[in-house]
Amino acid sequence: MGIIDVRVRLPENLRPKLSSHQEVYGRYDEVLQVISKGAKTLDELMMEMKDNAVEFAVIHPEYEYGEMADALNEAVYEVVSTHPQTFAGFGTTSMNDLRPMKLVKQVETIHQFHLKGVNLQPVFFGVDPLDPRLYPLYATASELNLIVSFHTGVHYSKQHPISKNSPLFIDQIACDFPDLKIIACHGGWPWINEMVAVARRHSNVFIEFGGIAPKYVGRPGTGWDPLYQLMNNVLADQILFGTDWPVMSYERVLKEWNEIGLKQDVLAKLASLNARNLLGIGS
Repeated sequence: MGIIDVRVRLPENLRPKLSSHQEVYGRYDEVLQVISKGAKTLDELMMEMKDNAVEFAVIHPEYEYGEMADALNEAVYEVVSTHPQTFAGFGTTSMNDLRPMKLVKQVETIHQFHLKGVNLQPVFFGVDPLDPRLYPLYATASELNLIVSFHTGVHYSKQHPISKNSPLFIDQIACDFPDLKIIACHGGWPWINEMVAVARRHSNVFIEFGGIAPKYVGRPGTGWDPLYQLMNNVLADQILFGTDWPVMSYERVLKEWNEIGLKQDVLAKLASLNARNLLGIGS
């Protein structure tokens, strides 16, 4: 059964052109080489997937530094509609214009594009995920059976603090919208105790590891210990394989996941089964 990557970035050459994004991405490039790696194309992604038995991937718009959300959604839709056997997609909504009905209409368009969910990164805009202006967005996504994914944990933009990125905010949203499927992107580190508690409380909350080196998840003392322990038992159905391609290569993450001691049935759930159930993808 092929691997499903629930988080890859829309290739840079398919994104709306910007005059500059150094303020947000300067430190990102120092740490993760996002800009240089971002030169990879869709064809390169598809080749890397084929070479590593990755059957399917979910493209995220990564709305981080002021692009037009509508243009990003159209770009994701173009890829997904052209390659429906290889890709699904998430759309996004404006975070620099929080008019509730505008956000609702954007979510409705995402649904009309047959995308699977809404990717939100409020921290990059200084927006609290619990801002009441976002609640109509969450309600609409729930009604339309769309997944909502949030950036959680550390980030490297120096424009905004990381304090609002603790996954504890997901607990409140999951309480208010018990039928809404929610993905915590990047695993929530360094708030791993909080991440584990939220996921254990809410079976509709899923943890994804895009941009994370698996070897650290399995290494004692890195802060991942509580999640690593529970991945092998009570949280096994709530974990998702993601690379944040091109940030992490398939060769690296697949090798490391296979070396950190997870049970074989848990690895199968991580790599494929959980995503198939969440996204409604047949085996």
